[in-house]
Amino acid sequence: MRYLLLIACTLAFAWASKDYAKGLELYKQARYKEAFPLIFAEAQEDNRAAQYRLAQMYEDGLGVEKDSEQAMFWYKLSSNRYSYIDEELVKEHNTTYMDTLEEQVGDSTIRKSYEYYLAKVDTSTPETKQLVKSVTGGNFFGLQPYQTNYFLPFSYGKDKPLRHSSAFPQEQINQVFNDPTYDSNLEAEFQFSLKKQLSYDLFGWNEMIFFAYTQKVWWQIYIDSAPFRETNYLPEVFMVLPSTQYMDDTWGVKAFKFGFLHESNGQEGYRSRSWNRLYATVGWQWGNLFLATRTWYRLKEDEKPTGYYDGLLGPSQANAKGDDNPDIDDYLGYGDIKIQYLNGQSQYGLLLRNNLRLDGKNKGAVEMNYSYPLLKSPNTFVYVKLFHGYGESLIDYDRKVSKASIGFSFSRELF
Repeated sequence: MRYLLLIACTLAFAWASKDYAKGLELYKQARYKEAFPLIFAEAQEDNRAAQYRLAQMYEDGLGVEKDSEQAMFWYKLSSNRYSYIDEELVKEHNTTYMDTLEEQVGDSTIRKSYEYYLAKVDTSTPETKQLVKSVTGGNFFGLQPYQTNYFLPFSYGKDKPLRHSSAFPQEQINQVFNDPTYDSNLEAEFQFSLKKQLSYDLFGWNEMIFFAYTQKVWWQIYIDSAPFRETNYLPEVFMVLPSTQYMDDTWGVKAFKFGFLHESNGQEGYRSRSWNRLYATVGWQWGNLFLATRTWYRLKEDEKPTGYYDGLLGPSQANAKGDDNPDIDDYLGYGDIKIQYLNGQSQYGLLLRNNLRLDGKNKGAVEMNYSYPLLKSPNTFVYVKLFHGYGESLIDYDRKVSKASIGFSFSRELF
């Protein structure tokens, strides 16, 4: 029932202004002067997306003269650039080493370097000109960050992680080895996550359809041979639908998201873990507080042969087809909640997950994270993450894990 109620909420989507849609199309074609009056008119109608786009045009001088004050005004009005915006968008740079170092970390310096080295490329043909533009624009293949991209070289667990075997179940490994764990509580962890927009307004709902790919890696870098202990692969396809203005004004609902998500660890036999889900997410915002409530439905799989889950089958039968983890819902539940709070340049994140059982089998997880810009960089942050509970990785979905990690992130997420 909860899935039907959530889906029913999407039947009242607002239709965007045709003029604004035309303005966006002109903007994509780099016909900024023609796009400006259409986007400006929509921004005056309190369309926050149009206000944000207009602020960018004022900031970059696209179709209009650069105007930092106007850019600041429309950014604040749109409430879409959080609270990081400095009162002075243009500052005089002193020639100190620290100022130079801070500038090197930013996007503008990276883009200038591309432009410098590609300046000698002959762009006399439309094909080469388009290629150079895509490279120097920093949006190659149209890929964008999705979930937080991070590298955490120091990730310390309360308990040493277990070793797993493809040929034998964990129970048998525990009986054979006195200490079936890795040698170090300390490991590295990283995640990269990208999305690619596939279409816009295909069905006439102002919806966006995306393909996304996320990969998480747990790396035992501090022991001999430094193996990748676990790798999780998460391809997904999803659609984002805007809420109505009434939902936005009344409840702070910004958008709905529906998708299909596959998650697996690419292993075989008793090390194999995988599941498929259909999910629905509602994105909310109240000022600097962002909330994403997600519920999912697991697509069922056939069970393994009798005796597999009890470890009674030998290595020759370890690759039997069927569900690798039939009880994963008992540990990860049927949804999660993500909260993001922005305070100045700091971002605080919270993930909550629970199976909602009150019969003595209650299980869940809590993850907290914090990020702060490194040397005022727009895309490099000091990142701290704390995790306690079940489902930190697929291989240990049914094992309680407590970890503290620190390192760097290279993007931020909101919903």
